[in-house]
Order: sequence, then C-alpha cells, then structure tokens
Amino acid sequence: MELKNKPHTKGTKALFKNKFLERLTRTHIAIPLVVFSIISTGLVIYGFQESYLTSISAVLLFIGGFMSFTLVEYLMHRFVFHLTPTTEKREKFAYTVHGVHHDYPKDKDRLAMPIPLSLALSTGFFFLFKLFMGINVFGFLPGFLMGYAAYLWVHYMVHAFQPPKNFWKVLWVHHGIHHYKDPGNAFGVSSPFWDLVFRTMPKK
Repeated sequence: MELKNKPHTKGTKALFKNKFLERLTRTHIAIPLVVFSIISTGLVIYGFQESYLTSISAVLLFIGGFMSFTLVEYLMHRFVFHLTPTTEKREKFAYTVHGVHHDYPKDKDRLAMPIPLSLALSTGFFFLFKLFMGINVFGFLPGFLMGYAAYLWVHYMVHAFQPPKNFWKVLWVHHGIHHYKDPGNAFGVSSPFWDLVFRTMPKK
C-alpha cells in the first residue's frame, strides 16, 4: 500500500452535513480516558465486593485483558481500518472510520472513537466475555478497557506532542512511518510487538 495523498499538517474536514452527526465524530481525548477509567475501577470494586476476584486473579486477569486489547488494536487497525475499498460504500466506510485521520493526522478531535460507539462496543464486550469466562469478566474487562485507554493516550501523544528524547521515541517513529512513509505496515500504535509477530514491521 502506498500513500495516495500527502497528509495535511493542520486543519480538519467535515464528514457529515448534519451538524449533530458531525459533532458525534469528534471526541475530546479526556472524555474516554475518564469514562473508561471510572468503568474499569467500578468493575474491579464490584468484583471484589462480590468475592468474584482475589488479589492474584485480579492482577492476572487485568494483565490478560490489557494484552488482549493490544492484539485487537492491531487486528482492527490492519484489517478493518485499512480494508481494501472494492465498492463505493466500502470506500466511504474506510474513509469515515480511518481515512480522514490519515488525511488530517493532526486533528486532535478525531483521535478517539465517538463515546456513544465506544460505550456500545464495551457493553457488547462485557456480555461476550461474560459468556465465555463468567465472573472473571470483572477482572479481564477492566484490563481490556484500560488497554484501550492506554492506546488512546499513546495515539494522542504521538500526534499532539513532539517526540521525547528517550526510549519512548520509538512509538513516535513507528507510528510516523505508518502515516507518512508506509501505511501498509506498522499497524501497532501502543506497541510494535504484534508487528514483529505478524511481520508487518516497516523496512529500515
């Protein structure tokens, strides 16, 4: 996959003529960070109150959920956000969910999923995980949701701030390559780990 257009260094673009729908496409980064931190804390507290969790199980489930999200992040970015648009509808879908971000990577209001959609998805994940793991969901889902929050914060920092002069700079470089040099590789945002596993690391 090659870059079709040079990304804009500033500005934004409207996706809908309807003002309400357009407003839904824009999310301040603080909102999901606060919302999912509260939800995750509440789930863990409830899990302990109901004796669903022990200290050890809570830590292990949280780590498992967190790591699971990094895989979901990679797969979604690679196969959903960068799907091949074979029809006009698919092309419009791809542009709406992710293409506009590649066109305007510095648009800070489009660095997080709209909160109504992310809440609906997290509710769906709760029932899905509960179906397969029962009461362990109260330890696993908080890790999963905080994995999402960590991804959002890393993604925001990479686009909003200058790269630091330490080992964290690798995340800025990795995601910058995806946006400005090689959008067909470097799909990991919070970590390049899955790019190593699935051999989508960009060529040096």
